[in-house]
Amino acid sequence: RWDGRRFELSELHRFDNGPIAVPGTLHWDVLRLWEGIKEGIARYAAAHREPLAGIGVDTWGVDFALLDRAGRLLGNPVCYRDSRTNGMLEEVTGRVSRQAIFARTGIQFLQINTLYQLYSMARARDPQLEAADTLLMIPDLFNYWLTGRKAAEYTDASTTQFMRVGEPRWATDLLDELGVPTRILPEIIAPGTVLGPLRPEVAAEVELAHAPPVIAPASHDTASAVAAVPGLDERSAYISSGTWSLVGVETRAPVVDERALELNFTNEGGVAGTVRLLKNVTGLWLLQECRRRWTRAGRPYGWEELLSLAEQAPPLASLVDPDAPDFLAPPDMPSALREYCRRTDQPAPESDAAAVRCSLESLALKYRLVIESIERLTGRPIEVIRVVGGGCRNRLLNQWTADCCGRPVVAGPAEATALGNVLVQAIAAGVLPDIGAARQAVAASVELERFEPRPAADWDAAYRRLSQIAGWE
Repeated sequence: RWDGRRFELSELHRFDNGPIAVPGTLHWDVLRLWEGIKEGIARYAAAHREPLAGIGVDTWGVDFALLDRAGRLLGNPVCYRDSRTNGMLEEVTGRVSRQAIFARTGIQFLQINTLYQLYSMARARDPQLEAADTLLMIPDLFNYWLTGRKAAEYTDASTTQFMRVGEPRWATDLLDELGVPTRILPEIIAPGTVLGPLRPEVAAEVELAHAPPVIAPASHDTASAVAAVPGLDERSAYISSGTWSLVGVETRAPVVDERALELNFTNEGGVAGTVRLLKNVTGLWLLQECRRRWTRAGRPYGWEELLSLAEQAPPLASLVDPDAPDFLAPPDMPSALREYCRRTDQPAPESDAAAVRCSLESLALKYRLVIESIERLTGRPIEVIRVVGGGCRNRLLNQWTADCCGRPVVAGPAEATALGNVLVQAIAAGVLPDIGAARQAVAASVELERFEPRPAADWDAAYRRLSQIAGWE
């Protein structure tokens, strides 16, 4: 709800999402997610008489669905953590140089990217790819089911690593070189595009009396989150904190020089003609997977319990690079942490408390690496770190990030992605004039918490130590 000055978010329906292992493959259950979306709309219809001003969908990036000529789904989409991309990055960059790919796309080299997923399918002559008529990224799939329109929203398309950097055009020449079909690629549209009204049959199913417009927000969840960062300016960096931590700054032009390539930074599409110069960092995934393992073992910790445990463990004893391949999809995350530390001649985090502390302290140290790299890339000092997303509720990590990076951390809003989604819809509907006014509205709508850095020489020594271990130097 918008009262002319501030937004008030109300949660109607929250539903889980996670990959599902079918022998040989890791899938997403998009049909269950589709039911969750419809249930959320139905709950609005049951509780409110006012017509909806709009519906917008955002999700994670890189993953996609394939449709046949009749618009039918060709199987459940595969999760980016599936093993089919193992070795594909190296094979692709053996055929087309990193320099050539980066110059065209400006995107960080990660084996999870859509480019390597599609290449693995083309290489294996996957029958789904051969039968496909259209590729839709995950939010675009739901938009298609909502409206009947097939299109690729710009911010999410930029995560594929085959969209032209800073341009709403596919890098078809790159895909041609790799033998990946380009006939399946839809048009690219800007965030804020009105896709059309909700399909009548969907409106009837969820018992909406009026068919609202479906508006493409910044459909990549991080792009929506960054749109809702209050106070974001040239002297501040953002961390969109969740399973992944996206650490970056907002720029007006992409940075695609040799230094950006060497540091493996990415230039993803943003709102209002901006670029999100950032680095994808494995975020709270390490701790989430530890918690999942401990729950299965009969130790079901709550999040606050985990943070209390961390404070009981010795500081900076065991450190890991969160982005090491060891942690992409291990069957047992606590064991993966211990093995990494043994291999690098460190004390292994044997207790649950030590594993939590290792995960969080290592993440704060990785943030410092990325923030300092951004300063070198852009030539502008970072004076404040603004943390948004669910991870901003982790007050211990916020404080350790401030201490480790030597900069204040401003935390909030936790629901930045939902707010950013709504903001782009509001701009498209003419309720707000621009992104500047939208961010002012966010600042008026939420409470922010500030964490001041505390002097601690131990963080400097730990940073030097992990830099040597992980090869950051």
